[in-house]
Amino acid sequence: MTQTEDSWSAKKLAIVLYPFTAGAVAINLFLLGLIGIALGFPAIPPVTAIWLSIPLGVPATWWAAKWVRGLMDEAEGKR
Repeated sequence: MTQTEDSWSAKKLAIVLYPFTAGAVAINLFLLGLIGIALGFPAIPPVTAIWLSIPLGVPATWWAAKWVRGLMDEAEGKR
């Protein structure tokens, strides 16, 4: 295989990373809701945090995939 066939694109990385990134977004939203309680806001239920993380996970995943692709390029000496 050549080097171009072997490398992962940001799109492939995003597909693999989406479940993990969406999970991280859900956890962060839930914890933000807990902080909101101390400030007088209503709590964010865990199920709501999960539902909100589905669309919010897409831009977070894209950013994470671009970051990981940059790290891979740096490790391979392409930068």
